[in-house]
Amino acid sequence: MSLRLSTVILPVHRWLEGGRDRWQRAEELGFHTAYTYDHLSWRTFRDGPWFGALPTLTAAATATERLRLGTLVTSPNFRHPVTLAKELISLDDISGGRITLGIGAGGSGFDATALGQDAWTPRERADRFAEFVPLLDRLLTEDAVTERGKHYTAEEARNIPGCVQRPRLPFAVAATGPRGLRLAARHGQAWVTTGDPQLYENGTPEESRAALRVQNERLTAACAEIGRDASELGRVLLTGFTPDRNGPLESVDAFVDFAGRHAALGFTEIVVHAPIPDSDFATDPKVFERIATEAPAQLM
Repeated sequence: MSLRLSTVILPVHRWLEGGRDRWQRAEELGFHTAYTYDHLSWRTFRDGPWFGALPTLTAAATATERLRLGTLVTSPNFRHPVTLAKELISLDDISGGRITLGIGAGGSGFDATALGQDAWTPRERADRFAEFVPLLDRLLTEDAVTERGKHYTAEEARNIPGCVQRPRLPFAVAATGPRGLRLAARHGQAWVTTGDPQLYENGTPEESRAALRVQNERLTAACAEIGRDASELGRVLLTGFTPDRNGPLESVDAFVDFAGRHAALGFTEIVVHAPIPDSDFATDPKVFERIATEAPAQLM
């Protein structure tokens, strides 16, 4: 696979006050996919505007024509497979088959307790994720599903006519642990990572790339366990959470160097955050646009 360049547009702008413009500009710049985060609120943005992912993507689908759209990532923290499947099928239809579902086990942030529950332990999150993904897979590919699991139940759940994309819209499964990587190998069309979080504060870019190489190798091994060709899976790096921080977005040359080093590790898609002033993503908009338009030709 050739290296693709995609972006994340955080849902922090009112649609008619700059929100729509950002999605349309992402299409004009030639990004492969524009994703958004599927949270109820997130980190330093908690006390400011933050809109819902699926309505935002629905609006983006009507405002664009070619750009792929997706979540990065949806999790079980406040989603149920039955209702999520219905919304995804609708969104895939509205977009004309341009949706990718980034999906992960979730974390211990604000989403984890917003519905009044105690935050799940890492083991509980893994257990729920292991049940959530296969059930969602069935719901998006079968007309009627009945299943009674430990955490999730579907009772004659109907999803006709199904997705525009067949057999269903693609999953990009975020995972680093063995159970998640096995889910990515079995159900994913792509795998997503942000790197090794233990290296973010004090690690080096070299250590980060070494950790990513190991993650890639473990995914390949998980594919081999089930007899799947590992080359079938896209490998997606969401940037901004490795020791490189926002350094790759300081210039076109810096990004090309960063992207090239990670492409050599097997990554097929690099995702960068669209600029947001006065935040961790406060990159220079002009440099960002130059990266979008000039870097891909240098990475072919």
